[in-house]
Amino acid sequence: MDILSIIFLAIGLAMDCFAVSIAQGLQGTRLRSVIPMAILFGLFQGGMPLIAYFAGSMFAEFFTRWSPWIALVLLMAIGGKMLVETCKESRETKGESGEMTVLGLGTMLVLAIATSIDAFSIGVLFIPVSEVLWLAVSIIAAMSTLFSLIGFLLGKTLGCHLPINANVLGGCILVAIGLKLFIEGVLL
Repeated sequence: MDILSIIFLAIGLAMDCFAVSIAQGLQGTRLRSVIPMAILFGLFQGGMPLIAYFAGSMFAEFFTRWSPWIALVLLMAIGGKMLVETCKESRETKGESGEMTVLGLGTMLVLAIATSIDAFSIGVLFIPVSEVLWLAVSIIAAMSTLFSLIGFLLGKTLGCHLPINANVLGGCILVAIGLKLFIEGVLL
């Protein structure tokens, strides 16, 4: 596996982090939450292929089979929670803008796991080319961290100019990502 293939693989894996980070920026998450979130996303995206590599095909087969379901449940739960909370807030505040939120470590971990489950299944790709494993894991982690930061800032910027509630859009994005991962994993 050459470096260009690894970079494209890393960019592809980082797209879920990018989309979730846009959703977090849109919902008004505070800037101080983005650095730990981006680092966790990078660590999990880079760590999952590493775990799969060392676990071998025994666990990789399990996660390949169940990862669409796990991602669907996690992202639907977080996205659904955002939508429900937005509905509650809009009833309570009658349309006033909500204050910025700080992501808790638990939420960050759930998002990191949900966005990195697909990265687990590619770890077995490195079994025949183990000499590039550490380089690939480093590039995957770096790209995911970078795309998370860019996505968050993009979401923050877009959130100021959207004519709709950014929390609703962010929740819908998370639900859509969960559905996308599920459909890709089960039907394709």
